[in-house]
Amino acid sequence: MDWECCWKKKEITAAECPFIAEGEEVLYGALQQRIMEKCLECPRFRNDMERLKDSGDPLSGILPLVVAEYLEQKAKMASMTNFVNRKTREMRFLHELSVVLQTSMDLDEVLSVAMTAITAGKGFGMNRAFLLMADKDRQYLKGYLGVGPRNYEEAWQIWQDIDRTNDSLHGMARTFQKTKLLSEKVKFQDVLEKLSVPLTDETHILNRALRGKKPVLVENAFHNPDVDPELAAVLGVDCFLVMPLISRKRRIGVIVADNCVTHKPITVQDMQSMETFAFPVAFALERASLYERLREELSKLTAANVKLKEQQELIVKMEKMALVGKITSSIAHSIRNPLMIIGGFARSLLKNSDENDKRRAQIETIVAEAKQLENVLAEVLSYSDSLFPAMDMWDVNQLVNSVYVEMLERLKQRGIDGHLDQTTDLPMVWIDYKQISYCVRALIINSMEVMADNGAIWLKTSREGDCVVVEISDNGPAMPEEIRESLTTPFVDTQELGSGSGLPVCRAILERHGNEFIIEDRPGGGTIYKMKLPIKKGEPMHE
Repeated sequence: MDWECCWKKKEITAAECPFIAEGEEVLYGALQQRIMEKCLECPRFRNDMERLKDSGDPLSGILPLVVAEYLEQKAKMASMTNFVNRKTREMRFLHELSVVLQTSMDLDEVLSVAMTAITAGKGFGMNRAFLLMADKDRQYLKGYLGVGPRNYEEAWQIWQDIDRTNDSLHGMARTFQKTKLLSEKVKFQDVLEKLSVPLTDETHILNRALRGKKPVLVENAFHNPDVDPELAAVLGVDCFLVMPLISRKRRIGVIVADNCVTHKPITVQDMQSMETFAFPVAFALERASLYERLREELSKLTAANVKLKEQQELIVKMEKMALVGKITSSIAHSIRNPLMIIGGFARSLLKNSDENDKRRAQIETIVAEAKQLENVLAEVLSYSDSLFPAMDMWDVNQLVNSVYVEMLERLKQRGIDGHLDQTTDLPMVWIDYKQISYCVRALIINSMEVMADNGAIWLKTSREGDCVVVEISDNGPAMPEEIRESLTTPFVDTQELGSGSGLPVCRAILERHGNEFIIEDRPGGGTIYKMKLPIKKGEPMHE
């Protein structure tokens, strides 16, 4: 009998079996393998079985039964193999996922791994996923993060990018965290803002999933009476999966996943796989959130401790300054009256003495020294008064211009050029007018004392943020660093600094007001003094 199929031939050619595909050429010379893989399912073989039946061969009734049983067992084996392979991939996937979730304390990393696992083909392969988390007061479920494409074109681009890489799930999650996490939050911001559900709404499908602690597969969402129409409209899909995230009986949030692009049905098997995945994600999210909150509280406590230490140091410094102020004020007032009497008598004697009087030079010396002592006392009393400022809103340009006009004659006598540069439309500042005027005057005098004749002094006003800046600069010698450090001590007397208490008193006044006093080297030689005065009204000063 001539057979249509090649099952009786040990070796065949390509022309004799059109069902052997490219890459299966080994079957041409392997009869047993060819029969098992090709012939038993070949239509030509079935025709041969019919002809064998018609011939009355005793094997004609047995052979079809054997073939049918073999094919059935083969199908079962293929199904079991697919099931085992799928479970193996799932176990490997869950192991990789669990390792990351159990070791990471970074909330962004946990989110990246979890959301990548849901939407990546190497994971659960959903098109899109939204994470809603309970707020700190556990009053609302609020949209926190969305991941996935918004249309087919974007999905196609994502799939192409994934095909070009061979990263593991963890590698894909790291790439997502570095390059796409922020952009995904922005991309789905409009959807996330609408995904806000009160936890007290027991009828809402999301809260029902949380209370039941079981995933819910929602179908026919647009016509489902159990689904809020607003939720269905926001998601824009007729089928989605709600996965509750529960950790130690605490409601962490829910994950809503769908296939908005491919519209592939979500199976019970998909739901069961994600249910296994939900607990480690919930636990990792809770731990990472608590760790992040702990870091925030620790940062606040650290900042508070630093501020407390600064306040303590300031209090100690202010107490010392207050003590010095009380002592100096007491001494100054005790000396002032006798000194005024001495100066008054000396000026009277000088006025009534003749030009040829031999004692006139001595009297002039007494008058000059008395005047010098009066200036020192004025500075001492200014230092004492700086502890009790009278704050109000003032025009800095008017203040600086007034001091400049007052000092202009003294500058001319020393041959020093004065320059005034004022920024117009400056806002009012919260200062003690008298004390800030003293500071501007003292800084000009200090520059005059350390500068040779024929120098120059510049006064400038400007605005920086919430402050008005008064800047006094000169082209004299630069101030050494050790002299700057000594400015916390009043009444110093050095060649580089000049005599008196001007700069230390200025620093004391400004620091007590909470203002900045900056001393810098001027490019090209000289020193720059900057006073930063606040525009906004500050807190009231306390003794």
